[in-house]
Amino acid sequence: MKHKTLYKFFISNIVVLLLLTSFSSVIKSQQPTRDFSKENARMSQEWVKDAVIYEIYPRQYSQKGDFNSITSDLDRLKNLGVTVLWLMPIHPIGKEKSKGTIGSPYAVKDYYAINSDYGTKADLQKLIAEAHKREMKVIIDMVANHTAWDSVMMKNKAFYTQDKTGNIIPPVADWKDVADLNYDNAELRKYMIEMLKSWVSEYDLDGFRCDVAGFIPTDFWEAARTEVDKIKPNTIWLAEWESPDLLVKAFDLDYSWANHSAMMNVLQGNVPASEIRRVWEADKAKMPKAALRMRFSDNHDERRAIARFGEKAALAAQALVFTLDGVPMFYNGMEAGDTTESGAPALFEKMPIFWQIAERRPEFPRFYEQMIALRRNSAALRRGDLTWLKNSDETKVLTFTRKSGNEEILVAINFSNQPFFGAVELSGNYDEITPNVGAPLPPDDDKMKAKSQAKAALPTISLEAFGFRIFKKK
Repeated sequence: MKHKTLYKFFISNIVVLLLLTSFSSVIKSQQPTRDFSKENARMSQEWVKDAVIYEIYPRQYSQKGDFNSITSDLDRLKNLGVTVLWLMPIHPIGKEKSKGTIGSPYAVKDYYAINSDYGTKADLQKLIAEAHKREMKVIIDMVANHTAWDSVMMKNKAFYTQDKTGNIIPPVADWKDVADLNYDNAELRKYMIEMLKSWVSEYDLDGFRCDVAGFIPTDFWEAARTEVDKIKPNTIWLAEWESPDLLVKAFDLDYSWANHSAMMNVLQGNVPASEIRRVWEADKAKMPKAALRMRFSDNHDERRAIARFGEKAALAAQALVFTLDGVPMFYNGMEAGDTTESGAPALFEKMPIFWQIAERRPEFPRFYEQMIALRRNSAALRRGDLTWLKNSDETKVLTFTRKSGNEEILVAINFSNQPFFGAVELSGNYDEITPNVGAPLPPDDDKMKAKSQAKAALPTISLEAFGFRIFKKK
């Protein structure tokens, strides 16, 4: 009888425990997910907030495709206003299952080594040292999610993700030239963190651009950042991803992919210009407070902007990049109006930038030089709060202000192939500060000069097709 009583007591408690566990699971599932918009983003250095990032594909940057060619061009980049050089992967490329003639730089054979096509360790150290002399930072592309199939790490199969039969697999079916790393393995994590530390300690690098950062657990990035910060705390980490959790502790900034997609859809006539504002507001609502976003209109993964949008529209897109909040980036050759492709399959071949095209497109180097200078001299464009303004046709035109202290900048960009004449909803007096990026008019063409100068005064505004204008409040 005593045993029966104990048995009943035991069973009843088990039932209660199961009910409580089930109830707890229901309550937990009903609880809201973590709201990153109420958290603060990682505090970044002032120079990070003011940065102008320049992406370099060493293979395509010059006919030689080496570090020394980049080093010899540092004065031009410094004068252009670049502050951060991002070198695409500089490691040896795997040959097994490689794509194209040469292979993808994102199929890394050895994280500790340098691609001999680019030069030597001394060549890279010289490039970094010379950049530092010119007050420019240097970061390298870190492909921490996967390696080449003939990587030196393949000797430890446990480093890799495997299927049920023990075969190593790629991270994505289409990425057949690379093998997925397994971050459930503690030894792999240790290996990767030590590798990151070595690049900073041996080369005095200023940070990393981290490929497909969201494919790797956030807690790994947070641990890696903590360890690297012990060696050199004032670095910049860029996540090729768009997820708020990455910006709380690990990364200084990320890709604003949604913004880029919206801009592309607008310029290709698929959605109204107001879609850019809608996406910006949606992003703002979910990101941590004071989060930094990298803005871009072109990169090595895309068809060139000038090919996708046309010459004038490509400049309009980059005008938004330079005036929107966040940190602007541009890809090597954009400043010359280059149309040489870089995305797949060109990513796997030797296709150097055709720098000479700048002679046919002088408005491109003029635009980049003047827009970067405008941003450099404006605290409002670098740091200011952004406020969207209404205008008389928001399906075509974006209007917004950037404000910092007593400085207020107004930006108006026409994202359509039709001229715009309308009004902006604002008050106050403004001076126009739009850079003179167009092709110079013939000195004797007074009629054309008079026509170009006959622009309406705010709040009325006129914009050419894909034109933009910038004003400063008096």
